[in-house]
Amino acid sequence: MEGSTAQAAGKTVLRVAAISGSLRRASANTGLIRAAAEICRESIPGLEIDHIDISSLPLLNTDLEAGGVFPAAVEAFRARVRGADCFLFASPEYNYSISGPLKNALDWGSRPPNFWGDRAAAILSASGGSGGSRSQYHIRQVGVFLDLHFVNKPEAFIKAHQPPKKFDDDGNLVDPETKEQVRKVLLALQALALRLQLGKPAADSEV
Repeated sequence: MEGSTAQAAGKTVLRVAAISGSLRRASANTGLIRAAAEICRESIPGLEIDHIDISSLPLLNTDLEAGGVFPAAVEAFRARVRGADCFLFASPEYNYSISGPLKNALDWGSRPPNFWGDRAAAILSASGGSGGSRSQYHIRQVGVFLDLHFVNKPEAFIKAHQPPKKFDDDGNLVDPETKEQVRKVLLALQALALRLQLGKPAADSEV
């Protein structure tokens, strides 16, 4: 495993690389990541959110790879993916599928060597009528190739535009029930990541 699990006061601290599939300033999905970070600080010891901004990534083009070296923005992104213990994706549904920015990030992270593999991941989605369910299942499908281990339950399909109001005008999550959904997903991610790590030989962390 490529992650960099730390020990604090005898407790495992997991670094969660969190990626929003929306680049919009007031994105509800980016708001979900902010909410996740706040929830972790307040009530989930041992889980730390590292929000990775993917807006500077170029569109994947292997002509940009020169002698195994990636563009600076891609190198920085891949380093943070490699340093994570697990992943949190929050993404809207675009045309029944994955948002372009998220798919681009997944593809850059998978360029040899694949930096996603053999770690836990969870998905949140805030979108229209479906709550982003079709997008989530397509992300899971991509994750099969990436060798990601997804949290199966609970699922969080957040219907962003249906009452009660879930986000304010800046994309901040304000609905207590939805915050509790996010908390349950995060707890499941923590449990799965720890379970996977316990099953790994110590030598795996030295790759």
